[in-house]
Amino acid sequence: MATFLYKLGRLAFRRRHFVALIWVALLTLAGVGAASAPAAGSSSFSIPGTEAQKAFDLLEQRFPGASADGATGRLVFKAPDGEKMTDAANKATVAKTVAALGDGSEVVSVTDPYKTNAVSKDGTVAYTSVSYDAPAMELKDSTRDALEAAGDEARDAGLTVEVGGDALQAGAEPGAIGEVIGLAIAAVVLVITLGSLVAAGLPLLTAIIGVGIGVSTITALANALDLGDTTSTLALMIGLAVGIDYALFIVSRYRGELAEGRDREEAAGRATGTAGSAVVFAGLTVVIALAGLSVVGVPMLSKMGLAAAGTVVIAVLIALTMIPALLGYAGKKIRPTGEKRRKQAKNAAEKPAEKAVEKPNLGTRWASFVIRRPAVVLLLGVVGLGAIALPATSLELGLPDDGSQPTSTTQRRAYDLLSEGFGPGFNGPLMVVGDAKDSADPKGAATEVTDRIKGLDDVVTVTPAAFNKAGDTFTITVIPDSKPSSTQTEDLVHAIRDSGADVKAATDTDVLVTGTTAMNIDFSQKLSDALIPYLALVVGLAFLLLIVVFRSILVPLKAALGFLLSVLAALGAVVAVFQWGWLGGLIGVEETGPIMSMMPIFMVGVVFGLAMDYEVFLVTRMREAYVHGESPSQAVVTGFKHSARVVVAAAVIMMAVFGGFISSSESMIKMIGFGLAIAVFFDAFVVRMAIVPAVLALLGKKAWWLPKWLDRALPNVDVEGEGLRKSDDDKKDEDRELVPA
Repeated sequence: MATFLYKLGRLAFRRRHFVALIWVALLTLAGVGAASAPAAGSSSFSIPGTEAQKAFDLLEQRFPGASADGATGRLVFKAPDGEKMTDAANKATVAKTVAALGDGSEVVSVTDPYKTNAVSKDGTVAYTSVSYDAPAMELKDSTRDALEAAGDEARDAGLTVEVGGDALQAGAEPGAIGEVIGLAIAAVVLVITLGSLVAAGLPLLTAIIGVGIGVSTITALANALDLGDTTSTLALMIGLAVGIDYALFIVSRYRGELAEGRDREEAAGRATGTAGSAVVFAGLTVVIALAGLSVVGVPMLSKMGLAAAGTVVIAVLIALTMIPALLGYAGKKIRPTGEKRRKQAKNAAEKPAEKAVEKPNLGTRWASFVIRRPAVVLLLGVVGLGAIALPATSLELGLPDDGSQPTSTTQRRAYDLLSEGFGPGFNGPLMVVGDAKDSADPKGAATEVTDRIKGLDDVVTVTPAAFNKAGDTFTITVIPDSKPSSTQTEDLVHAIRDSGADVKAATDTDVLVTGTTAMNIDFSQKLSDALIPYLALVVGLAFLLLIVVFRSILVPLKAALGFLLSVLAALGAVVAVFQWGWLGGLIGVEETGPIMSMMPIFMVGVVFGLAMDYEVFLVTRMREAYVHGESPSQAVVTGFKHSARVVVAAAVIMMAVFGGFISSSESMIKMIGFGLAIAVFFDAFVVRMAIVPAVLALLGKKAWWLPKWLDRALPNVDVEGEGLRKSDDDKKDEDRELVPA
C-alpha cells in the first residue's frame, strides 16, 4: 500500500498540470450536469414493510386520483376578542378566503369549515384544509406564496390567521452564516498548524473542490434517483470535514518529510505513501459506516448514506492525487516543520553561554504525563464521559412536526391555535384504513371498527367511515386526546392495531393505521430494531479492517469500545440540550421535544467513521515507531509528538464545520450539527487524547499482540511505510558498495 501510494504521489507531483486539469474538468462536468439537470422532484418518504406504509399503498390503489401523497395546507382562523367565528361577518370573510384558495392551479380541494364541522366548541377557532395534487417538495413557489397570502384579506378584517401543513415545507437549508464562520475558523486553525497561508489554503481548496464535485453530482442525479435536500446537506457536512482533515494530514506529513532533508518530490511521495495510507483506511471506515446505513431498510436513509460515502471517496482520491500536485505548484512557499525552531536553536548554539536544546512540544509533554499516570487518566475519562452519557437513558424518539418549530413561525402558531381550539391531538390525526375486499358485510365491518375505536382510551373523535367507489375499502379518521409526539398517542396506535386482529377474525377485514403520526411511530420502531444489527455490521467490519492495519487484536477492540463511550456521551448531551432544554438558549433551541428518530443510528454511523479517522492517524504513527524498534511507552510519546498537534487541529476543524450547521433554522439540521460537533469533541479530546494513550501504557507490549497464525493469514498492507524504509536501506547499501575502499 505505502509503496504504491508513494509512486502515485511522486507521479502526481511530476504530472501536476495533468492531475489538476482532470479534477478541474470533473468539477466543471459535475457543475454543468447540476445546472442542466431537471429540478429535483419529491423525495418520497417510504418505510417498506411497516403497517403505515402498507395502508398508504392500499389507499393509492383503492382510491385512485385521491392524491394520497399530495401536500396539504391548513389555514387556522381565530376571532377577535368578544367575537366568534360563527358571526355573519367572520363567516363571510372565511367564505372569501376559501373561494380564493380554490383558484390555485395545483389545488384539488378546499374544505368549508362550516360544512365540515371545523369550528371549535367555543366558536373562537376554525380552520380550512387545502389538498394539492403534488407532494410538498414538488409544489411551485407560486402555490406556496398563494397559500401564505390567502389569509391577508382575513387579517385585514381583524381575524388572526396562521398557516400550517406540509405544503410550506421547502426543504432543509443549512445556516449559510454558520458555514462561513466554520470555514473561517478552519482557515485560522490551518494557518496556525501549517505555518503559512499557502499551506493552509491547500486543504481548504481541495475540500471545496471535492464537495463541489460531490454535491453537484448529487444535484444532477437528484431527480433521477429521488434524492432529497437533506442528502446534499449531509454530503456537504461530511465532505467538508473529512476533505479538510485528509488534506491536512498529508500536507503536515509533507512538511515533516522536508524537515528530514528530503527533496520536494521525494517528500510528496513519502507523505502520500505514509499519511496517504492512513487516509485510505480512515476513509474506508467512514465509507463502511455511511454505506452501512443501507441495512436499516429505509430508502431515504440509504440514499443519504451512499451519497455521503461517495463524497468521502472523492475526498480520499483528491487527497492522494491533487494535494501532491498542488504541493508541486507551491514549491518553496511551504516550509519544513520546525524550521523556525531550528533557526532559533542554531542561533542559540552560536552563543557560548547557551546550549541548543529543542523543547518537547505539547503533544510530547501530554503523552509523557499520561503514561506516568495512566490509571488516573483512564478513570477520569471513563467516569466523565459516563456521567455525560446518563441523560441518554431518558432518550425519547420521534420526528419533528410543526410543534417543534420556533414560536416565531406561522406553522408553530397554527399548531398552537389548533391545540387551543380543538385539543392537542388534532395536530396528529390517525387514519384507519379497512380492507374489506374479502368481507361479506363491509359496512358492518366499518361499524365494528368504529365502535371498537370509540371504546379505547385517549380518543376524542371518530369520524364516520368513508368508502371508495367499489365499496370494498373505507377510511376512518381518529383524533387522539394527546399531542402527536406523546407516548399516549403511540399507545393508542398500538391499541387500534391490537383490536384489528379481533376485527379480522370476526369480519375478514384487515385494519391498518396510517397517517403522519403512525408513520413516525413505525419509522422510530424500525430504526430502533435496526440499531443493534447495524452496529454489529459496521463495528465488525471496521474491527476486521483495523486488525489488518494495526496487526493487533486489543488496539481495534479498544478503539471500538472508546467509540461507544464517546457516542453515548454525545447522545446524552443531545438529550440534555434538545429534550430537556439545558443550555438550549445558547444554540437557539426554542422548543424541546423528542429526539429525531434517526439520530442514534445516524450518529453511530457518522461518528464511528470519524472516530476511526483519529484512531488511524494517531495510532499508526505509534505503530510505526514501535515497529521501528521503540519501546511501547516511547512509541506512544513519539506518536503524540508527530500526530497530536495535527489530530487536535483536525478535530477543531471538524467541530467548526459541524458547528456551522447549528445556525440552521431546521431543527433536524441543527440537532445533527450539534450532535456531530460534540461527538467529535468527546472522541478526539477525551477518548483519543486521554483514554487511548492511558490504555496503551497499561497494556504495554500486549497492545500489539497478534496470534502468529492470524499474522500469517492477514495481508500486509504496510501502513507504516516499512517498504519505503527498506528501500532507503537498500539504496544506502548500494551507495556504500559504489564508494571505493
